[in-house]
Amino acid sequence: MSRRLSRAARREFKRRTPPGASPGLVVADPTAPPPQVSVMAYGQNTLVEEANPTLARIAELQKAHPVVWIHVAGLGDAKLIRDLGEHFHLHPLALEDVVHVHQRPKLEPYAEQLFIVARMVTLADAIRSEQMALFLGEGYVLTFVEDPGDVFDPVRQRIRSASGKIHARPAAYLSYALLDAVIDAHFPVLEELGERLEVLEDMIVLQPEPTTIAKIHDIKREMRVMRREMWPLREVCGRLSREQLDGIDDDVRLFYRDCYDHTVQIIDLIETYRELGADLTDLFLSSQSNRLNEIMKVLTFIATLFMPLSFIVGIYGMNFNTELPGNMPELNIPYAYVGVWVVMIVVTLSMLWFFYRQGWIGRKARIGLK
Repeated sequence: MSRRLSRAARREFKRRTPPGASPGLVVADPTAPPPQVSVMAYGQNTLVEEANPTLARIAELQKAHPVVWIHVAGLGDAKLIRDLGEHFHLHPLALEDVVHVHQRPKLEPYAEQLFIVARMVTLADAIRSEQMALFLGEGYVLTFVEDPGDVFDPVRQRIRSASGKIHARPAAYLSYALLDAVIDAHFPVLEELGERLEVLEDMIVLQPEPTTIAKIHDIKREMRVMRREMWPLREVCGRLSREQLDGIDDDVRLFYRDCYDHTVQIIDLIETYRELGADLTDLFLSSQSNRLNEIMKVLTFIATLFMPLSFIVGIYGMNFNTELPGNMPELNIPYAYVGVWVVMIVVTLSMLWFFYRQGWIGRKARIGLK
């Protein structure tokens, strides 16, 4: 997992704008996939959905429908992006931010449109963060994502089924629905990470493994990624819900409050899980220390029992000549071997009784551990 994340981090670093590059430069990443363009145009009782439309066709749909959503999945064609920029009169700096996908979430008002950058997240073995760029203009919403596959299927389904208020609302409401889908996609990711933390907690309590601490570290790193993305997005949603921005009326602005509320909830969950990750790290280290202490206690107990026995057998194992004066006359005593065994057994039992009375072994020791 760590190796995969480091490769992704290096790839993202290579996509950064070269130092001193001309502002507004639109250069596609050669490793980016070719774009797949789709359009959904709708009104109160109309809906047209097409794939790979021409610019002329997009212009026709704009004239015939109150709201047109153009979605571009893949940033491998700089010419197409520049052509769309010319058609919708997009600012060159905004187009540069579209292809350079290391942007932090932000809101930029321009003369003819609003430009919003957010981050989409998905989770498999690790978190994958993808940039979503959104332009809101008069009667249209234009979105760019890095790769095919996104979190907008619920919005598409609402448009197709004409459910809710989306067909009766302006393009600003569509921009809210798309941004809300991006934000809400963080909740299942956080739930999955929370479940993983609970599993790791059980593993630490029952049977800690050397790889457990690495798994905790991976989750904490993923939480840091989400935290870096959600704090600026909170500011974006706050501006959208408070400021008087062209193209967003008071009615739609109320819905952006819901986005702001969801970002606050997500940030709270992230902070909670980060603290839980730190607590699990401490719990793992404490568990390993306690386990080591128990092992040392058993080894010390065994060594202590054998110390007097080793002393006794050490003395009587010296084998001095008993015929000479002062040389261990006990070796000639009848039943001396049996007597030594009796002495050793008595010493062992006496030590066990002493350990038990002191509470070092037995029931008192188990109660003390609890």
